[in-house]
Amino acid sequence: MSRSDAKHSSPSHRLERVGETIRHALAEILQRGEIVDPVLNRQVVTIPAVKMSPDLKLASVAVMPLGGKNAEATIEALNEHKKALRALVAQRVNLKFAPDLRFALDDSFSAQAEIDALLKSPRVARDLRHDDDEESN
Repeated sequence: MSRSDAKHSSPSHRLERVGETIRHALAEILQRGEIVDPVLNRQVVTIPAVKMSPDLKLASVAVMPLGGKNAEATIEALNEHKKALRALVAQRVNLKFAPDLRFALDDSFSAQAEIDALLKSPRVARDLRHDDDEESN
């Protein structure tokens, strides 16, 4: 694989570092209650990941309210305060431009739960037992 192919196949370390820095900044802002909003102030919001665009001008923020409660209201509240959050992030993160923030509900938890349920299903368990029997013969 050429160097240019590697650049486009996965995010660079710089993109990952910047995304992680923005994730920490947003988590701190929300934890300290720096945004005054009844939805955001009465529940814990987890930020599992921030993906940066290659030009660092857009941050896609995956969020999950604790327990998955009020998910849509949380996304709406975050989008309503997007400009203020961007300004607070800019104060904490040293970048030439503060990235635009896009909030989306994190679906990795539900995807993981679906995979776990499939692996525990009787049909998959039967197939796994059948494969183990064939290997021992």
